[in-house]
Amino acid sequence: MNDQTTLSADEQAEINRTAKIAEQNDRFRKTWGADFTVPGQIVVTPGVAHLSASAQVQIMRAVQTFDTFTEDDDPYGDHTFGAFEITAAGEAVKLFWKIDLYDTAYTYGSETPEDTVATRRVLTIMQRHEY
Repeated sequence: MNDQTTLSADEQAEINRTAKIAEQNDRFRKTWGADFTVPGQIVVTPGVAHLSASAQVQIMRAVQTFDTFTEDDDPYGDHTFGAFEITAAGEAVKLFWKIDLYDTAYTYGSETPEDTVATRRVLTIMQRHEY
């Protein structure tokens, strides 16, 4: 019996597309938007903005180094979401980050999210209660 699964060309293309999007999302997130080949912007919610400067540094490091993707929070394998926590002023602060993929005007979802020329990323960081 052969346990190998044969994928159709469309299925393999979708796997490749998802892997490309995940790689771009990781590059954008890990470089904190400094890799201009993957354009976008980073925003924080009011709950994050009101945290101390040291908490914000912890958050930036946690987002940049995040690598604990699970099927629960990354069901499509495109690395567009992460959940984590930091300690600020002796208290645990639970946070999410997410990446949305927009057209170049930041108006609609990108029709070709794997194309960095046609896509702009928005990385949003929020406290869990703000979701």
